[in-house]
Parts: sequence; C-alpha cells; structure tokens
Amino acid sequence: MINVHQKSIIKNVLEPYNPKFIGIFGSYATNEQTGESDIDIMVDFVPGITLLDIIGMEQELTERLGCKVDLVTKSSVNKYIDPYIQKNLIKIA
Repeated sequence: MINVHQKSIIKNVLEPYNPKFIGIFGSYATNEQTGESDIDIMVDFVPGITLLDIIGMEQELTERLGCKVDLVTKSSVNKYIDPYIQKNLIKIA
C-alpha cells in the first residue's frame, strides 16, 4: 500500500500541472507490491499537458520515490483495460 510520504511526493510533483484526478492502481492499490513493483499512477489532466510534460513528471516521480513509476493519463487507457484499472483504482487527490 502506498504510504503518506509517497502520496505527498506524488501530489507535490503533479499538482503544479493542475490535475483533475490522481489515483493509484495495480499492486500498490491492492497491497500486493514487492520490492520489484512499480507504482502505477493514473492522472486526468486539464488540456494543454504535453507528452514531454508527462515524461518529465514520470522521471521526477521515479527519482523521488526511488522506484519505477508508470504514469498514465485517463484519456490514454484502452476502453477494454479501463474496467480492470477502475476495479482497484484508489483516489489520492
């Protein structure tokens, strides 16, 4: 499960981009993470965020959290995969 310090880092990195939603899914949401797990984060941004912005956010999160981060936008998720993500998505902001 994601801890308070990790939540704070995620919010601090992403909030300057005015996200409408930030959530985690995958092993950290289901408390099944291992030392090799990445943190899966879904974000719904306001229009205007570029791919380079997203790559930069993902890199900064990976560095600050000390583990790999997969950052996906809500609009980029395949409609067939989305129900599986929604099943364990935990809103953090």
